[in-house]
Amino acid sequence: MATQNAPAPLSGGQLVLGTIALSLATFMNVLDTSIANVSIPAISGDLGVSSSQGTWVITSFAVANAISVPLTGWLTERFGAVRLFITSILLFVLASWLCGMAPTLEILLAARVLQGAVAGPMIPLSQSLLLSSYPPAKSSMALALWGMTTLVAPVMGPILGGWISDNYHWPWIFYINIPVGIAAAYVTWMIYKKRETPTQRKPIDTVGLALLVLWVGSLQVMLDKGKELDWFNSSTIVVLALVALVSFCFFVVWEITEKHPVVDLTLFKRVNFTGGVVAISVGYGLFFGNLVILPQWLQIYLGYTATEAGLVMAPVGLFAIILSPIIGKFLPKLDARWVVTVSFLLFALVFLMRSHFNTLVDTRTLMIPTFLQGVPMSMFFIPLTAIILSGLPGHRIPAAAGLSNFVRITCGAVGTSIATTVWDNRISLHHAQLTENLTPYDATFNGSVESLNQLGMSTPQAHGYIDRLVTQQSAMLGANDIFWISAVLFVLMIAMVWITRPIRGGGGGGADAAAGAH
Repeated sequence: MATQNAPAPLSGGQLVLGTIALSLATFMNVLDTSIANVSIPAISGDLGVSSSQGTWVITSFAVANAISVPLTGWLTERFGAVRLFITSILLFVLASWLCGMAPTLEILLAARVLQGAVAGPMIPLSQSLLLSSYPPAKSSMALALWGMTTLVAPVMGPILGGWISDNYHWPWIFYINIPVGIAAAYVTWMIYKKRETPTQRKPIDTVGLALLVLWVGSLQVMLDKGKELDWFNSSTIVVLALVALVSFCFFVVWEITEKHPVVDLTLFKRVNFTGGVVAISVGYGLFFGNLVILPQWLQIYLGYTATEAGLVMAPVGLFAIILSPIIGKFLPKLDARWVVTVSFLLFALVFLMRSHFNTLVDTRTLMIPTFLQGVPMSMFFIPLTAIILSGLPGHRIPAAAGLSNFVRITCGAVGTSIATTVWDNRISLHHAQLTENLTPYDATFNGSVESLNQLGMSTPQAHGYIDRLVTQQSAMLGANDIFWISAVLFVLMIAMVWITRPIRGGGGGGADAAAGAH
């Protein structure tokens, strides 16, 4: 990818097939971060373990994936982008097969660790290979096509996982990767084998790698198990937090002073990289946290089935798919910062609409903001990725893409943990406030109990029924709080977008990034 040896952009059928192959690999990868979530009960029951043990199927993948993503830059320089990408896909296929064949939880977890580890370089490398395939003027279109798969896959995962678990057997959530992965690897190799990037043998930064494994692993386990163990009331969580904090501090100091660091932290010296990464990561954390809250609220408190909740969420990607190519086409003529500003304002509007939901909300009202959310989603990834990668020389793009994706994925995990924890706390608070006056001395409460008695309920049954109504109201109010806070944070995040500098040449298309890739 060095500028002097850069291959010409692809064209015609090769460009179309290359884009499809890279996008399929990305879709398969991102899908696997969420497809197992709704299948945990089926997996746990089949393997004879508890649901809490079953959640390690998600945690093991997330930890291994989070560790390997920031290593993309170093691995690319060592082995070459095309070889590393093909190897990652084939190992991912092998790990998927092992996951489906696993007879015990221990073997399944080992396979999931392998799957997460080899999946790490796939997303950033698909990004950099796509940019190198398009001429600079068309780089926004490349980012648009890449962004569509990244946006739609997390929404499709739970729907597809639930449908497979309900109609087939849970191993098929992993087996479906095999034909997709083999096809993507074959097409990618045929098109990109002569476009390999230069390699150089650098010494392995073993200390930096060990510190990375330590702090990322500790942080991910803390985030995944925090709610279950009651956060900092648990000595395990406190120890994990301390290990993560101390090892992170050592990691930063070591990587900044190391001659051949395993993660290039000097990228944060670039204002566009830092501002773009913070904006895309916090925005993604808010988006992902809400993506978890809404289906849970529908299923637990409003009586929706998993499939019904999935269908309510499904339209979120519709506008994103339709509008992403349009945004990609016109972005080079616009200032990317204005596009992101509009996106964040629309996200805020969507969450503000949701903050007015009540327990009698109908499916149509639920789906209006879900449909609308596709519009800001189409204007989110593309311009921010263009800002992040703008002005970078080609050989630094894999490292930049890897590091920015690592921060974004980590913020997604943090956002999910914070959203679910805050929601639980708000439910408890609202429940306490609503029940303050529900005493035998309150005339309204006594009147409600008497009315229920007349309908045939005993007094204890009436009390239980009223408590369920209060809990339902508390969950609704707690969810509304999360939606409202998210709306405010999206508006505040606009300031971070405007610390970045406009991209040269009309700004916003990612032309700089692609030019660097050539």
